Amino acid sequence: MSSSKIYIFIIILASLLTHFLFFGHPNETVFDEVHFGKFISGYFTHEYFFDIHPPLGKLLISGAGYLAGFKPGFSFAEIGQKFPDNIYLWLRLLPTLAGVLLPLIIFFLVLRLGLSRFAAFSAAMLVVFENAILAQSRFILLDSFLLLFGFSALLAYFKYAQENKILYLFLSGVFAVLSLSVKWTGATFLALIIILEIIKIVRERSWSRALKDLIALILLPLAIYFSIFAIHLGLLTKSGPGDAFMTPAFQKTLAGSNYQNSPDAKPLNLFQKFEELNIQMYKSNATLTAGHPYSSKWYSWPLMARPIYYWYGSAGSSQTEAGAGVASRIYFLGNPLIWWSSTVAMLYLLISLALSIFGLVMSKIRTYDIARHKIRFLPALLGGAYLLNLLPFIGITRAMFLYHYMIGLIFAIIALVYLLDQLENKKRAFVALLIASVAVFIFFAPLTYGLPLTNSAYHLRAWFPGWQ
Repeated sequence: MSSSKIYIFIIILASLLTHFLFFGHPNETVFDEVHFGKFISGYFTHEYFFDIHPPLGKLLISGAGYLAGFKPGFSFAEIGQKFPDNIYLWLRLLPTLAGVLLPLIIFFLVLRLGLSRFAAFSAAMLVVFENAILAQSRFILLDSFLLLFGFSALLAYFKYAQENKILYLFLSGVFAVLSLSVKWTGATFLALIIILEIIKIVRERSWSRALKDLIALILLPLAIYFSIFAIHLGLLTKSGPGDAFMTPAFQKTLAGSNYQNSPDAKPLNLFQKFEELNIQMYKSNATLTAGHPYSSKWYSWPLMARPIYYWYGSAGSSQTEAGAGVASRIYFLGNPLIWWSSTVAMLYLLISLALSIFGLVMSKIRTYDIARHKIRFLPALLGGAYLLNLLPFIGITRAMFLYHYMIGLIFAIIALVYLLDQLENKKRAFVALLIASVAVFIFFAPLTYGLPLTNSAYHLRAWFPGWQ
């Protein structure tokens, strides 16, 4: 068996183990399941709801629920509400499977970027043992879809760049828009691919390439994006809790709404409803002012200054004989070793990139060692993609959360293995990093899986006040 097949086997096995260990625990609503659970129920009751995110992730989870026989009725009213049966397992299944597959995509992507097989294996395993990425994929949440589709788009694009098969260009556009259709933050992937293609069009001055890009990266994604909303709107045909966000003309299309029989309201067609909904999503994203105790600013994310408290197992708490409290908690808390080492790696890469750009600028002014300061593609790609992901968050004033950094985190992890792959004793460095990362993962695993901890054991893991 080749080393690549062994690596793939280990990645799949480790990813399955970490994701399905304690699968279904807790059998209570966790964090934003209180929102997405209600939205999924809305597809079954056909009552119109409003969400600031596009519908694809919710549609996928609803599809799994439909196949499993899910029936609306559970209220998803609050965090910690106990599920009445095991049907919720099906709602958590697809996000978990997306999380299982993500490390494999990272393995193939890093290989395509020209790094060694052991570097690709290490990148995949760092994603497997990154606690926050794992926690986000085990519940009725959307981000594992966003990451899987987005990095699959990059994998397809670099296959196209190296093999020049048009199918991969179209696949990159499809996967990129699927990521965008889960959350708008997925636009990072489509924007990155379009920027890379614009650079190639300018260099080659190729109108044929521009035409292919127009179809594969703009027209086809637009058609897919619209079609997803068409399915969404086709399912939500009745008046519901989202009516108030929409105009009377929109509400007139909803059975049982206050404007259904109003002669003053002219009903919108499908394209008009699509346009209004996207405008309202943008306005709501831009004008949200509600704060949150676990929100954080974008510049704090690389330091993991404010993890998110997802769930508290009050029903399972108890007292030991010594009187020390025992409770279960789930946090969106990353593996500190992976998180901080990747931050250092990305910072080093960005500083080196800035110095190289400065060197090139200086070379235009006077004689300068251009070869020494030549900008290499992969560091520029990783640094540029990282900044491209963070850039939209700089101007956002609404509450933001650490999970918005996950795209940037994975680019930083790839930057880390890129730098280690340049070392003379790189295998020794990779092995040491992986062993230490697994040890740290195990140490923080109780806060990822929601396992009981005494107060003293909990505080041993809450290293900073912002982590509580």
